[in-house]
Amino acid sequence: MESMQYYIHLIPALASFAIIALAASMIGQFLKLLNLPLVTGYLLTGIIAGPYVLGLVSVELIESLRFIDEIALGFIAFAAGSELYLKELRSRLRSIGIISVSLISIVPIIGTIGVLLLADYIPFMQNLGLTERIAVAILAGTILVARSPSSAIAIINELRAKGTFTQTVLGVTMIIDVSVVILFAISSSIAISLINKTSFGFGFLAIIILGIVASILLGILIAKIVSFILSLKIKDFIKVISIMALGYSAFLLSAELRSYSHNYMAYEILLEPLLIAMVAGFWMTNFTKYRVDFSHLVKMGGSFVYIAFFSLTGAALHLDILKDTWMIALAIFSIRVIAIVIASFTGGIIAKESAKHNRLRWAAFITQAGVGLGLAKEVAIEFPEWGGAFSTLLISVIVLSELVGPPLFKWAILKSGESNTKAKHAAFDGTNDAVIFGLERQSNILARHLQDHGWKVQIACLKSSLPEISKELASNDLEIINFNAIDLESLDNLNLEHIDAVICMLSDEENYGIAKLIYEKYGIDNLIVRLNDGKNTKKFHDLGATTVDPSTATVNLLSEFVRSPSATSLLLGQSENQDIVEIEVGDKTLHGVALRDLRLPLDVLILSIKRKGQKLLVTHGYTKLELGDKVTIVGSKEALKEVGLKLGQSKS
Repeated sequence: MESMQYYIHLIPALASFAIIALAASMIGQFLKLLNLPLVTGYLLTGIIAGPYVLGLVSVELIESLRFIDEIALGFIAFAAGSELYLKELRSRLRSIGIISVSLISIVPIIGTIGVLLLADYIPFMQNLGLTERIAVAILAGTILVARSPSSAIAIINELRAKGTFTQTVLGVTMIIDVSVVILFAISSSIAISLINKTSFGFGFLAIIILGIVASILLGILIAKIVSFILSLKIKDFIKVISIMALGYSAFLLSAELRSYSHNYMAYEILLEPLLIAMVAGFWMTNFTKYRVDFSHLVKMGGSFVYIAFFSLTGAALHLDILKDTWMIALAIFSIRVIAIVIASFTGGIIAKESAKHNRLRWAAFITQAGVGLGLAKEVAIEFPEWGGAFSTLLISVIVLSELVGPPLFKWAILKSGESNTKAKHAAFDGTNDAVIFGLERQSNILARHLQDHGWKVQIACLKSSLPEISKELASNDLEIINFNAIDLESLDNLNLEHIDAVICMLSDEENYGIAKLIYEKYGIDNLIVRLNDGKNTKKFHDLGATTVDPSTATVNLLSEFVRSPSATSLLLGQSENQDIVEIEVGDKTLHGVALRDLRLPLDVLILSIKRKGQKLLVTHGYTKLELGDKVTIVGSKEALKEVGLKLGQSKS
């Protein structure tokens, strides 16, 4: 009966939270326009909706939704483990190890000393003896090491960050998050020995090690189960839900085993659910054939999980605690930041990392969340005399870290130059403009072909290659513009804001430099790259570029001629008075109008519609147009011009 009432009360709680999560998503997107991380928007939404501001979410409701926290944490831990791909990190393992050791060694020492020096100003420590003060300081120093993999992964995914700086930061974050659990277990044992004035319990330490080993083995077992699920022919969303359920099961198993061992055994057996899920994700990525599938599913469910987790975390933040302890919390937070700066810089120097990365790396390690909160609450349970006040103070520090950390991490990635976010391209101005990078015979032919179809074309040529260009290429009637180097300043001088298509026909290295800058600064969708080496296909595809490999293009074209000669002739413009164009819907009055209701010429056929980057391959009469749709149409040239005028904007 009680369980029935619980589920009845849970339904409105879930409905309320769903509305808040939806608001968090919208606010996160709004703050993104202000160059703030999505995570910050989710947190702020939760804080505003929480019990200490608008009161839309009560403390009781937050507690009833605690299982969402655990589901999200399990899924995030899967994602964290999957990011540790050994083949990619192999070259970074030395740096990751050195920086991790530096942080794990230096931050607890400085944190412990800092808390000891502040002891006379911390109310609950004022009446404690020296050994008890040392015990409190050791526990605080350990918790200050904790990081937030969830925040790190959320921001890395948001910025599509990739590179040595990002790899090192993520690797260090994962190692620290596992290490801090082990370090806390040891610190807790030392604290108990100091407070009770007993010898150090090696038996207790053995139980801790046993729990860690068991967690690792359980993680491998869960990876085997996930592999089996991925081998089944079921819908992707069912697989995502299954992965979430397995992550949550780690928390349930941990709680049950701890309760059982507490009641019936001499020691509590502690499994670490985050470690279990991390190991499972790590195993899936490195030791199974489902690495790509697993990564796809993690990304598929990630956006929903991050919104739920961070908005609930924001709502659960104890602003009343921060109000009462903000000065001491600010002092400890400052000590933590100083310790992280010293440790990350020292580790970077020893690892011989670049000076630029050494100056930035500290900003990536500020955020704290789930693990730190969990450890602070552990202290409250383990040391009831002063644990509650201790937990209150440390949660205040974590609140500050959670609010300040994500923007700092985003700033660090942007400064490192490893962000791969796509810029928003300017609206179509009514003229089809293209820039071809590289002056050669093929680019000349392409430029003339585009001009025949009504495009305005420029050919961009590096000044360094001018001496090699023949007079035949340089003295034609095409518009040729020179640029100094492949950098942002030079591209800005080409006025690419309203360019609709970019074709790169230089070396792969030069093409990639141009493509990356265009992706990040201008957001041009129609980016075509002529490959020189097919091995580079993936890195161009990661930037949304379409690649053409000359070594296979001729074979593919001949194959198309054999299988579909009529369609291939049409595609190549060899069919008399027939063409294929892509037309962007710019007429607001057509938004929501079904294709069957359009009065189109009889000799045109709509092939496909591309909407928000997704191509709808199958269209029918009831398909409704939306503003900004890109409609691919085949028909006579005269009819296509008429359709272009009707839809509002033409990109032929």
